[in-house]
Amino acid sequence: MKCENCTKTECSKKQKSDDQQNTPVEFLNSNDKNEEKSEFHKLANAKILLSDCLACDNCITSNEAVRVFQQNQNELFSVLNLNKKCDTSKHKVLAVSICPQSLPYFAAKFNLCVTEAAKRLCGFLKSLGVHYVFDTTIAADFSILESQKEFVQRYHHQNQEEHALPMFASACPGWIQYAERALSSLVTPHICTAKSPQQIMGSLIKGYFARQQNLSPEKIFHIIVAPCYDKKLETLRGDFYTPLSNSQDIDCVLTSGEVFQIMEQRKISLKETAEQDFDTLFGGAKEAELIRHDGRSSDGYLEHIFKYAAKELFDTEVKELTYKVLKNKDFQEVTLEKDGETVLRFAAAYGFRNIQNMVLKLKKGKCSYHFVEVLACPGGCLNGKGQAQTEDGKPDKALLRQMEDVYAAVPVRLPETDGHVQKLYQEWLEGMDSMKAHQSLHTKYSMEKPAATSLDIKW
Repeated sequence: MKCENCTKTECSKKQKSDDQQNTPVEFLNSNDKNEEKSEFHKLANAKILLSDCLACDNCITSNEAVRVFQQNQNELFSVLNLNKKCDTSKHKVLAVSICPQSLPYFAAKFNLCVTEAAKRLCGFLKSLGVHYVFDTTIAADFSILESQKEFVQRYHHQNQEEHALPMFASACPGWIQYAERALSSLVTPHICTAKSPQQIMGSLIKGYFARQQNLSPEKIFHIIVAPCYDKKLETLRGDFYTPLSNSQDIDCVLTSGEVFQIMEQRKISLKETAEQDFDTLFGGAKEAELIRHDGRSSDGYLEHIFKYAAKELFDTEVKELTYKVLKNKDFQEVTLEKDGETVLRFAAAYGFRNIQNMVLKLKKGKCSYHFVEVLACPGGCLNGKGQAQTEDGKPDKALLRQMEDVYAAVPVRLPETDGHVQKLYQEWLEGMDSMKAHQSLHTKYSMEKPAATSLDIKW
């Protein structure tokens, strides 16, 4: 089968039988047939095909594919059903964390501003029986802050450490999976070790929040609502499992489109639901204000790291970034000049065609960038395949433009100005530069030797 990202005549995507290739998740989930029928079973099951994943055969095994498919609405419904039963010892606390790039999808779908869409989405989820609804922006704060510090350290050590620069962003799970499985030691030493916002949010909910609520982590069922299917793949990483409590940090990922599907099946418009503020990690407090980071369609790693590095390394205050479009709109660069010399050169490389061009430059020793924000989806996170597509699987360009407009209207806040983040550094991590902070907020990548043909993959 040839995937939509492939430009080769013969695609390297796994050759599976047509039956398995097109089998929706309800047939792959062995637990469904034994579940008791309830009001939730009239809702549609997720139908995720292998063509929805960005990974090729170097990136995902058959077992992983099945485990990805099993993350669907049925997992949410089974917990909701369980919580309706009398045996309270088996009840779960349902916590849902929503990515900022998912909210513009609901805003555009229902012609709402992002803030109103967020509050009504929170109200809808709680009407189903969800106990807590969180915004993952605070987790992105941590990821950006740690990435900023790491870049400055790498810049200082670039003459002593071979793989210090360029530094590649670590937030996109599709890119990370491809880098680890297909590129390995060529690229992984260059990837920032800061965990993605999703990984950090998992630790916050099953770690800090669980302790605040006097709950054992296994009593919490944690769901992430995200714009792309690769977020499901990320939950399978070893980083997401805590052996001490025998608990996954994230139990299930639902795409924005899957949540919208629930609304469609229940014939509910978001405009009809009651507004509720997001919960916070701090007891009874509510999150009334919705903010985002300074990125056009993502969490803004390039913008934040560039401004931070300019100030820390060259004592230069950068207010606005000027992008130079290179081969296409998904490959752009930003530079900082001082005394006639280019001292910082950053790039944004979105989509696998641009990613591969960047990797080939690195292989040839011609990659001149200090930092690259790498995202698997062309157009960035807003264009995730779990939300920005038409029913026939094609990009929904009109919807994407609406999402970009409503996302741009959300106020921007610098991560370092969030008092809650500073509080968590002290209460949860024992200080910004502590060993616990490093262990909790950073990760390691696989260094296995890639397959001989991995670099010949055409996207």
